[in-house]
Amino acid sequence: MTKTAERPAGTVPVRPVKAPSPAGDRGRRRLTDHLRAYGFLAGGLVCFALFSWYPALRAVVIAFQKYTPGSEAEWVGTANFTRVLDDPEFGAAWRNTLTFTLLALLLGFAVPFVLALVLNELRHAKAFFRVVVYLPVMIPPVVGALLWKWFYDPGAGLANEALRLLHLPTSNWTNGADTALVSLVVVATWANMGGTVLIYLAALQSVPGELYEAAELDGANLIQRVRHVTIPQTRFVVLMLMLLQIIATMQVFTEPFVITGGGPENSTVTVLYLIYKYAFLYNDFGGACALSVMLLALLGLFSAGYLRLTRSGEEAA
Repeated sequence: MTKTAERPAGTVPVRPVKAPSPAGDRGRRRLTDHLRAYGFLAGGLVCFALFSWYPALRAVVIAFQKYTPGSEAEWVGTANFTRVLDDPEFGAAWRNTLTFTLLALLLGFAVPFVLALVLNELRHAKAFFRVVVYLPVMIPPVVGALLWKWFYDPGAGLANEALRLLHLPTSNWTNGADTALVSLVVVATWANMGGTVLIYLAALQSVPGELYEAAELDGANLIQRVRHVTIPQTRFVVLMLMLLQIIATMQVFTEPFVITGGGPENSTVTVLYLIYKYAFLYNDFGGACALSVMLLALLGLFSAGYLRLTRSGEEAA
């Protein structure tokens, strides 16, 4: 009969250690990663909530109130909307804003795309010309607007000086009611096209070169290659940038405020400039918020319809 080995006195029995579960470790790591990601995201969400979402919701509330900073708000229903709609400047502001948007699309949509095509075909000094194109974006908007205000000066401005050297008739530029809005469109296009050009350029460089080679073998010229290869391949980027450009130009403010002050003869008063006048010149924050809500509703409805149409077009294609 065999005897089992006796445990020495004073020793503690050793229990077998269970191996950790791989699934449990993966779950804990995933949870830790999620918590870390949400922690980094929390800062951005707080900033958006405090400086974007809360002011927007507060503006909707004030649109139905008689409100002056430092005094108690009073509910007035739709009186602010009625007063804004009866303002003679209301129609002029919307007309100028829509005209500005249309002109900015005609000029500000075509010029960046053409510049991107040219930069994409360059073989030398690509980096230099990209910096040159993007340089206006790095200039503070107010500084750029002041430079253009001096450039457009009817007396000593460079624009008229250049016309005089060429023995051409001069213009009133921003001092003329019929030329002021077009002059501001040129300023806005120059100031904002740098980023658009670089986005178009990135989209163009993602187009497979084999498609251009096949088009050349079929005898397609430059315009035909752009029409049948470039535009279809960059269609998504073009449509999204068009939407963003419409939203941005509908909110134009810096150029009218700095260069023309809404004049001459209210020819450059835009919706955002009228909102500024209601809030800071008339001390009518209720009217300013009512007009802001109108603009928000219009842009929201337009964006929803635009995205629906473009999505339907992509599904049909």
